[in-house]
Amino acid sequence: METLTRLYMKEIISQHRVPISIISDHDSHFTSRFWQSMQSALGTQLDMSTTYHPRTGTDGQSERTIQTLEDMLRACVIDFGKGWERHLPLVEFSYNNSYHASIKAAPFEALYGRKSYANVTRKPLEFQVRDRVMLKVSPQKGVIRLEKRGKLNPRYIGPFKILNRAGLVAYKLELPKELSNVHSTFYISNLKKCLYDESLVIPMKELQLDDKLNFVEEPIEIMDREVKQLTQSRIPIVKVR
Repeated sequence: METLTRLYMKEIISQHRVPISIISDHDSHFTSRFWQSMQSALGTQLDMSTTYHPRTGTDGQSERTIQTLEDMLRACVIDFGKGWERHLPLVEFSYNNSYHASIKAAPFEALYGRKSYANVTRKPLEFQVRDRVMLKVSPQKGVIRLEKRGKLNPRYIGPFKILNRAGLVAYKLELPKELSNVHSTFYISNLKKCLYDESLVIPMKELQLDDKLNFVEEPIEIMDREVKQLTQSRIPIVKVR
């Protein structure tokens, strides 16, 4: 127990400060002896939890995290095959650098604050009234996802003229009648600057968009099949055009 206490002081407290509250789902040795004596000495409030605890919900959070990690590892094995374990540091970086709904930030951002390199050259995007912008569209969720995006599939449509500014990060656009079912105010993240040119206009007749600016991406044919052989399983893969 003394060894564990020293490790805790060295690896946790020395690098991450003293926690105010801890929710633990470890076994009885931690919850009865180690954690109680350690947190009592530090003056920390200890909130115990067990698996399937009806109030804290730690089991659900753990299961969600485990499922996410399983998906990432499975994708790593499929993409890299033999020697996939060499890419684990990149998987870990990707996980820590991604947004987590539970903490409303990426783990890196929560631990170290906003990344320093993100603000060196970045300037806030801003448009003026009567500027022309391109509007972002995306394949409809829930349909078949292709392994690689087609080069000819549109990612932006337009250009459209800005009528006025709605708040700090939103703009109202002048939309054609083909988009009458779409709300005309958009966040700045859905817009891209455009030097207006008649040749850049994408005909709206070629796309069927819903009110969320999603279009249906349908497979035309199955071009090839193969089976990826893993250690204990076989994964069928289909190449779709």
